Amino acid sequence: MINGQTAMTLLANADLIHSAETVAAAVNRVARAITTRLHASQPLLLCVMKGGVPFAGQLLTRLSFPLDFDYLDVSRYGQATAGGALAWRVEPSLAVNGRTVLVVDDILDEGVTLAAIRDRLLQMGAAACFTAVLADKLHGREKPLQADFVALTVPDRFVFGYGMDACGAWRNLPAIYAMREG
Repeated sequence: MINGQTAMTLLANADLIHSAETVAAAVNRVARAITTRLHASQPLLLCVMKGGVPFAGQLLTRLSFPLDFDYLDVSRYGQATAGGALAWRVEPSLAVNGRTVLVVDDILDEGVTLAAIRDRLLQMGAAACFTAVLADKLHGREKPLQADFVALTVPDRFVFGYGMDACGAWRNLPAIYAMREG
C-alpha cells in the first residue's frame, strides 16, 4: 500500500492507455456480445475479487436477462507487480454444478489465474465456463486460454485503473493507465 502523495505522483507520471469514454464503450460492446451468447442460459456470473469489481458491476447493469451473481477470490499478485503462487481465498457460495458460468475479471495477463479458475469450476461440475475480461495484455507469449469476451487490449506494460491497482492504489479510476517505463 502506498501513501496518498506517492499515489498522486504515480498517476501524474503515468500514460493514459484508454480513456473513461473508451472503457465505457467497450463495456457496452462486451455486454451486447454476452447477451447474444448467454441470454437463454441464466448463467452464474462470478466476479473475481478485487480487480473484477468495476467491470462486473458495470456489466451487471447492462445484461437484460436473468442471471445469478456470486464472487470468488483467487490471486497471484497481492500488491506485487509480478505474479506469484496461486492463492484461493474464497470459492463461490452458489453451486456451479450443471450451470453455465461466466467468470468476469479485470485482466488476462499470462492467463494462469483465469485458466486455473476455469479448470476448478469445470472440476466442480460447471456445464460450461465462459470468461470475460476488461483487458487482454498483448505481450506476444502463448496463454493457457483466450477469454471468450474481451473489452480492450493493453500493451505489455504494468497497467492500472478500472479495477487494476498500482501498489494498492487507483482501482477506482474510470480509465486505464500504464506506468512509464524506465
